[in-house]
Amino acid sequence: METTHETSLAGDLALARAELRDMQRTVIALRSELERAEIQRHSETQQVAQVNAAEITQLKTTVGTLRAELEHARIERDRLIQQERAASLHEIQQLKATAGSLRDALEKARIDQETALQQERAASHNELQMLQATTGRLRDELEHSRVEMDNAVRDAITAQQSEIAQLRQTVDSLREALELAQIDKKNAVHQEHRLSSDETAQLRATIQALREQLENH
Repeated sequence: METTHETSLAGDLALARAELRDMQRTVIALRSELERAEIQRHSETQQVAQVNAAEITQLKTTVGTLRAELEHARIERDRLIQQERAASLHEIQQLKATAGSLRDALEKARIDQETALQQERAASHNELQMLQATTGRLRDELEHSRVEMDNAVRDAITAQQSEIAQLRQTVDSLREALELAQIDKKNAVHQEHRLSSDETAQLRATIQALREQLENH
């Protein structure tokens, strides 16, 4: 029983030693792989550091250039601001002077307008009085003309009525004369017709007598 147990322990020990050797070889391989990876990482780190150093140098140069340009721009901006302030101050002074001149001109125009308005009011008042006087005179003349026109129309109507009465008398006289002329014409026609009938009868009798004499021969 003890021999079998020892044999089993020896087998387990051999398996453990073999497994240990495998693990040792694996550790050695992993250590070698780790060393190669570390060497590669160190090489890549140096390359990246070189690239970064070059890029940093370029960035420093760019920053310096930008700083110089920014300083130049600031100086130019300050110069333009000073120039703009001077121009604005000059323009403000000109505007103030112009505003003063316009204020004086406006005041003068207001005074002139008030003076002209007062003169216009006085002239309008005088013209109104003249127009009122003219209107009164024209009203009197119109009334006088209306009275004269009424008299003239009345006289014209009276004259026309007298002329119409005369014309009526003349028309009546002419109508009577026309009627008499028509009666005389009828009488003359009747008498002419009677004479013609008598003459025709005489001519017929003469023709009959001549016809009878001609037949007797």
